[in-house]
Amino acid sequence: MEKPFILHMLTTAKNLSPFDVNMAMDAGWVSAVPYINVDPSEVQGLVQDAIFSRSAKNLKRTGIFIGGRDTKQAMDMLKTAKHSMFSPFEVSVFADPSGAFTTAAGMVAAVERELKTKFNTTLEGKNILALGGTGPVGQAAAVIAAQAGAHVRIIGRQLEKAQQVADMCSNEFGDGKITITAGADADKAEYIKTADVVFATGAAGIELLSAALIASAPQLKVAADVNAVPPAGIAGVDAFHNGTPIEGSISGAVGIGALAIGNIKYQAQNRLLKKMINSEKPVYLHFEHAFEVARDYIQSNA
Repeated sequence: MEKPFILHMLTTAKNLSPFDVNMAMDAGWVSAVPYINVDPSEVQGLVQDAIFSRSAKNLKRTGIFIGGRDTKQAMDMLKTAKHSMFSPFEVSVFADPSGAFTTAAGMVAAVERELKTKFNTTLEGKNILALGGTGPVGQAAAVIAAQAGAHVRIIGRQLEKAQQVADMCSNEFGDGKITITAGADADKAEYIKTADVVFATGAAGIELLSAALIASAPQLKVAADVNAVPPAGIAGVDAFHNGTPIEGSISGAVGIGALAIGNIKYQAQNRLLKKMINSEKPVYLHFEHAFEVARDYIQSNA
């Protein structure tokens, strides 16, 4: 009898995300087993318990998912998991803390699509503001866009924190090959004058970009908002907008709302969870892979 597909789901939080459990089961994992309040120091032991309980053949039906709330911590846990294994005792690992990696991937891929279809251009060389960008989604989106050649500025209420996050993203996630800058929320009226793209990735129910600022943005092309809770994070952009012109924009900017982004995020997470099942060799998945599959999904549905 074939062994069931078991996904061991690790989180440092007190609860595992029901969203992630549903996604795992719908993608084909027969069992999604939660491990909550996991300390990063426990990862090696948990991983090795998982890999040594099955034969090398049946390990292909075993996987590890890393959730939590912290992007750097999740990436560190993924690295620990990978280094805790050796051939032939290896399983696939997928990190997506708070769904941030797949959400960010969906947002950046959607923005890239609108730049191409509406403005005949790419992310390369574009000035991007990540408003509320110190959180997990903002961090991942900033890195993905910077790796695609954009000039990204993370905006936060406290400049010192924004700078710390920007440095961490550049050095930890970008391996020092990208440079993400920082800015204070109080100065966004100045930054918007040269912005091509805006990511709104702050807390739900807070307007980060007003109608007045949109009207003062002479080269704004695309504004994307991951917030589905009123009021919108970007004035004039609702959850259903999907390349919809933003009222009051003097530059003809278009908006992308949370539900449009969420659909691509869903597809990216589903495809990565299935990739863990279908891959003949272990795969180690994070935000870069999420962006790849988000792009593929958009291209296949163009």
